[in-house]
Amino acid sequence: MTHRTWSIGELAAATGLSVKTLRYYSDSGLLPVAERSGGGHRRYGPEAWERIGLIRRLRALDTPIAAITRVARGEQALGDLVAAELAAVQEQLTQLRWREATLGALDDCADGERLRRLEILARVQRLPEARRSLTDHWYRELPAEMPKRRLDLMIAMLSPEPSHDPSPAAALAYAEIHVLVSTPGFTRWTGDHAEEMRDAPAFYGEIDEAAALTAASVKEGLRPGPGPAVDAFVSAHARARRESDTPAFRRFLHALVSRSSGFDPRLRRYWGLLDTVTAGRSLNMTAAHAWLTKGLGLSITGTVPGAEDFGHGPAQGTRPAHQVHPGPAA
Repeated sequence: MTHRTWSIGELAAATGLSVKTLRYYSDSGLLPVAERSGGGHRRYGPEAWERIGLIRRLRALDTPIAAITRVARGEQALGDLVAAELAAVQEQLTQLRWREATLGALDDCADGERLRRLEILARVQRLPEARRSLTDHWYRELPAEMPKRRLDLMIAMLSPEPSHDPSPAAALAYAEIHVLVSTPGFTRWTGDHAEEMRDAPAFYGEIDEAAALTAASVKEGLRPGPGPAVDAFVSAHARARRESDTPAFRRFLHALVSRSSGFDPRLRRYWGLLDTVTAGRSLNMTAAHAWLTKGLGLSITGTVPGAEDFGHGPAQGTRPAHQVHPGPAA
C-alpha cells in the first residue's frame, strides 16, 4: 500500500472490519487519528494498522475493550494486562470446579439428603466471603491473649484457603465446617485454659515446643508414651500454674485434659472435616491432643486411665500427617 494515510472506509476494506466497528474503536480512543481531510473526515496512519492488529489479537482472547483501551493509552502495560486476565481466568476456573464439586456432592445422595446438602452448600459458593466468615469467626473466638504469630497460624489451620480443585467430598466438608461454627456453644473449648493465660506469651512459647515434638511423633507414626513431648507439655502447664512437675501435678493435668473439649465430638468432627478439606495436609489437632493425653497417662502409671475415671477417654489411634504445623494440643 502506498498511502501515507487512509480513510475509515479504506481501513474497513483492507482489514475486513466494518466501518461501524472501526468508528467505535476510534471513538473509544483505540485508533489514533493522523489527520483530518479537507472535508473534516478522519484519516489514519500506519500506527492505526498496528493498533488494529493488537486489538484483534487481544479480542481473540476475549479481552474486554476497556482493558485493551487502557493498554492502548499507556495506562497499563501489556504484561500487567496479561497477568490480570490470567488471574481472572484462574478465578473463574476455581468457581467452575467448585460448582462441579458441588453438583457432584448433590448427585451422589438420596433426595432427602440432597435437600440438606443443597442448603449448606449454597452457603459457601462465594468462596472469598465464605472463607472470610470463617476467619472472622476464629479471630473473634480465639483467646485475645494469644501472641499474634500463634494466632495467625491457628487461623490458617482452622480456616484454610479453599482448594482450587476440590473433590465433592471436600466441598461438602467445607460447607459442614460452616454449619459447625454456627452451632451455639461450639467454641467453648477456646476457654479451657484460662489459668494458663496469666502469662500467655511464655505459655505459648513452651507449648510450641511440645506441639512441635508431638507433631513430629505423630508424623513418624510413633505410639504415645513418656518422652520429650509429654515432658514439654507438662512443663508448659506447670510453669503457667506456678507448680512443679510432680506425679501429683501430672495426675491433675491428665484429669484436666481428659475432660477438656479436645475430646468434644463437635471439635473432633471439625478437625476431621478439615482433614478432608485439606486432603490430609495438616496435623489433626484433636488427634495430637489424644496422643499427648494418652502419653501423659502412660508417664504416670504405665497404663491409660479408663474413660470412667474422668468422663472421657482419649481417641484411639492417629493418622500420620503429611505437613506439620505447631499449635497448642490442649
